[in-house]
Amino acid sequence: MTSYTDELLKLLALEYNCSPDDFRRSENVLTVPALLEGRRQYSPDKYFFSMVTLGGNAVVTADEQLHPFLTDLFGRVKGHWVFELRSLIEIERELSKYGFTLTQTHHMFLPCRHTEPQAGFPVKWFTGEDIHRFYGDKRFPNAICPKFQPERPDRIVVCAFDGDDIIGMAGCSEDAPHWQQIGIDVMPEHRSQGVGKYLVTLLKNRIEELGDIPFYGTAVANYHSWNIAISCGFRPTWVEIEAKQI
Repeated sequence: MTSYTDELLKLLALEYNCSPDDFRRSENVLTVPALLEGRRQYSPDKYFFSMVTLGGNAVVTADEQLHPFLTDLFGRVKGHWVFELRSLIEIERELSKYGFTLTQTHHMFLPCRHTEPQAGFPVKWFTGEDIHRFYGDKRFPNAICPKFQPERPDRIVVCAFDGDDIIGMAGCSEDAPHWQQIGIDVMPEHRSQGVGKYLVTLLKNRIEELGDIPFYGTAVANYHSWNIAISCGFRPTWVEIEAKQI
């Protein structure tokens, strides 16, 4: 099984305007934001505040107005402990002075082992403009973007069917060059039947066959989604949180 850790550090270094080695340091790292080519493009603007950990230190890129506060915080709180609620409350209080608030934490996964699909459902694959037919369908808020987004286009969709009815969809968007984020939606009446695990496994394997990197994200308390990721051969790898304007 290919390890994607080095490639992840290169990607995060672009987004946090630092060196890949900065994620292996014992001390926390603070940088100024930059819009570097090859990053994930979730916004056209520079970060006001964004923080990431792979379980060791924390790396933060933030507007220079925040640097005195963050330098003081890092003097008191080490490593990934800045993701604990007490520190996040401090950060939230400081951000509010500038009209910003924290988002939820994003818990991100990379593949760690190969898995083969175990269940069997009829499926159809869609790529390119064939995916556009699904935009605006409220059944699929996680598998695909709400609309076509050229900066992070949906690349592949696989749907499971019961007759003519879609019972689940997994899709991936290319959030950075060759980085495909997987999302999954299963119709409520077909959950806990293995549909999500089947589709995510199929899509993960297809992405790797094409030479790209699949990754997966979910919320801290969404353990149904966590279990799908883990059973499909992913492992929790990094956590991020950023600020948005109020």
